[in-house]
Amino acid sequence: MNALDQLTESFSRLPGIGKKSAGRITNFILKADRTYVQQFAQQLATLQDKIKACSICGSWTEQDPCPICSNPSRDRSLLCVVEQPQDVQTIESAHEYSGLFHVLGGVIAPLDGIGPDQLRIASLLSRVQEGEITEVILATNPTVEGDTTALYIQRVLSQYPSVKVTRLASGLPVGGDLEYADKLTLARSFRGRASF
Repeated sequence: MNALDQLTESFSRLPGIGKKSAGRITNFILKADRTYVQQFAQQLATLQDKIKACSICGSWTEQDPCPICSNPSRDRSLLCVVEQPQDVQTIESAHEYSGLFHVLGGVIAPLDGIGPDQLRIASLLSRVQEGEITEVILATNPTVEGDTTALYIQRVLSQYPSVKVTRLASGLPVGGDLEYADKLTLARSFRGRASF
């Protein structure tokens, strides 16, 4: 395997990148300005040294605590629980939420050997016990594992009656057609319906 094939293989291991896309990226890099390629390589080489998990929320950051946790204007009574650090960026990009975050680092998946003890649930409970949080928003993905994790957290948090536990609404996407919606999505849409 030559250098071109090796690089293409490396790119194809990235999520969402197939063999064809990996080949296109490799060919782009071969044609690109040498300075750009060297800068790109340097950024990749130092990424894991510069970025770490926030000691409070678990999101990716260069400074600890992260800018969200250290921002005094955030609503400290709201805590949004997500599966992965990239979920924080997704929610932040909507500019609709002004509270804090807590990254679990995955979901409960018994078939993969992942139980509650492998997730950041103990640190979530510690944050709730501090008493400042009045609402925990469960924003796990609407999958079997995500729902199982949300249900588990909801049960664990039931020992704190002063903390309201909510779940992100799920249902039909904006611009979606009913004929393409699956049964589970339709069922959730009816259960989570809201008045005008």
